[in-house]
Amino acid sequence: MTYVEDELNSQPECWTRAAAEAAGHAAVLPAAGERVAVVGCGTSYFMAQSVAALREEAGLGETDAFAASEFPSGRAYDRVVALTRSGTTTEVLDLLGALKGRTRTVALTADPDTPVMAAADDVVVLDYADERSVVQTRFATTALTLLRAHLGLHTGAAVADARTALADGLPEGLVDRTQFTFLGRGWTVGLANEAGLKMREASLSWTEAYPAMEYRHGPISVSTSTTATWMFGEAPEGLAEQVRDTGALWVAGGLDPLAELVRAQRLAVAVAASRGLDPDRPRHLTRSVILAP
Repeated sequence: MTYVEDELNSQPECWTRAAAEAAGHAAVLPAAGERVAVVGCGTSYFMAQSVAALREEAGLGETDAFAASEFPSGRAYDRVVALTRSGTTTEVLDLLGALKGRTRTVALTADPDTPVMAAADDVVVLDYADERSVVQTRFATTALTLLRAHLGLHTGAAVADARTALADGLPEGLVDRTQFTFLGRGWTVGLANEAGLKMREASLSWTEAYPAMEYRHGPISVSTSTTATWMFGEAPEGLAEQVRDTGALWVAGGLDPLAELVRAQRLAVAVAASRGLDPDRPRHLTRSVILAP
């Protein structure tokens, strides 16, 4: 078993622990009504997109998401939340340094022995969700679960669905597809983006991700009998039929959307195995992007 398989299989337990700990971190996490930005790089940026949409949809305050390198320096926030598994990513550390003394910051990280501990004003350590694989799975979903619980939006159903996602087989013929498209709406757009990234990283697959309503505005034109189109959450009316008419395989997301991401992680590992690739060590990638001065 690869590291990533072992790590993704541990997600139900990690989520349960994170949800139970959320209340203990409430003092350093965004309060209702605060104007908040959530930042990260790569996978963490896509989790930031989901957190921001969840918080706004819940009416808890204006919330934006940015890649750490694209944070608008002239915009004022009450608090900035940084997601960083390694605690060493250059763009995140640079941003936290620039915000020091101006904006309250909190970082969610997996490693308590890294520079982020001093760079952020407050830190939440999820060391039990740290990973040996370069490809992120459980840290990202555990951080999102903790924040989802903090917002009052986590239920035990998500954990139960994650167990189902790990136990049930993938749809027949899915691994043999050569193009994968992931769709989301609202907070699940970030999850769709992350599913696409997992497929690219682990299996070198041709993948795309879009807000579901945008799929008909051009991207559907490349769908063929070798395409799989996977919906995270409820699909727009009529979209499934339109996708099937192209010959593509439609995958309906019937589980909690975060559990659907677990299924997509499993797909990435399965496609990697079918192609003789090592999903723990994707080419040209490292655990953290550290830029030399």
